[in-house]
Amino acid sequence: MTWRRGAPGDRAVRAMTATVTTTGGEADERVADVGVLRRLLVRPEIGALIGAVAVFAFFATQSEVFRSTPGVANWLDPASTLGIMAIAVALLMIGGEFDLSAGVMTGTAGLVTAILATRYGWNLWLALAASLAVALAIGFLNGYVVVRTGLPSFIITLGTFLGLQGLNLGVTKAITGTVQVGGLQNVDGFSSAHLVFASALDLGGTLFLVSIVWWIVLTGLASYLLLRTRFGNWIFAAGGDPVAARNVGVPAARTKILLFMGVSASAWLVGSMSVLRLTSVQANAGFGQELIFIVAAVIGGCLLTGGYGSAVGAALGALIFGMTAQGIVYLGWDADWFKLFLGAMLLLAVFANRAVRGYAERSRR
Repeated sequence: MTWRRGAPGDRAVRAMTATVTTTGGEADERVADVGVLRRLLVRPEIGALIGAVAVFAFFATQSEVFRSTPGVANWLDPASTLGIMAIAVALLMIGGEFDLSAGVMTGTAGLVTAILATRYGWNLWLALAASLAVALAIGFLNGYVVVRTGLPSFIITLGTFLGLQGLNLGVTKAITGTVQVGGLQNVDGFSSAHLVFASALDLGGTLFLVSIVWWIVLTGLASYLLLRTRFGNWIFAAGGDPVAARNVGVPAARTKILLFMGVSASAWLVGSMSVLRLTSVQANAGFGQELIFIVAAVIGGCLLTGGYGSAVGAALGALIFGMTAQGIVYLGWDADWFKLFLGAMLLLAVFANRAVRGYAERSRR
């Protein structure tokens, strides 16, 4: 008899693969092998994959620029930075929590880096290390307060969101006298840092930003972490039923704190990419993006109740956003339609995820 990991969202429940026979010699339907099609249909990212194919097909048939190599590079750019955040937010949502400070955190990271480097003469790499430490500390604080108080993470991180928004504006104005910090291209270490976080790769005469590489690599690493490691089991368990998880020895509190820190680290990465690409940062950078990250994760198959989701699905949700945002521009439509698309996609994703989850539960009975 052998054992294998359950499908994503199964909350780490193991399923027997051995065939059990009844007294009549017939296979027990409860442990019968599941077909390939059914296994695909119960995966959380399948809806996002179908949606991504449909969105690409629609815009590609309507716009030659959209399907050209430069066009692909253009819509992969916003999808990549959104995807990096959506993956981290998805892991946190699978763990049963939310972080409404994720968007403004990207601005905080960029501001700390820019102020230390331009106003206090720090080497850019030291400034990046300091901003990473600040981001991780805020993520740890978010997670620690959530698990210690038992209050909803929605409320705790909403407070962090408001606090960071005020700090970003107040501290920036106090130090610089304005709401913007610039001149990053003149500090020591800029060239090497720009190469790592904001350079472009020339592929066949078309420039693809290095953020796309970061996005692909992090998607693979997050998927491996979620599906092939003990910590991945802990994430599903902590989000599915934290009380039962603790009863069987899962360190649910530590897992959630680490997930909050993971979101903060991703925000630091995206904030660093932005400030190095633009060589400046506004005090309100990242404001309002937190809901976009959550919507991308939900479109990718994450349930709002936790315990179910996929890193690949979150990346596909971000891809849908990137294609739609640029596709609307290429077709010359009013950009206001993008908001309608967001609302419609969110509702469709919630209904689809609920249906897929129900089908997955029934298929395992």
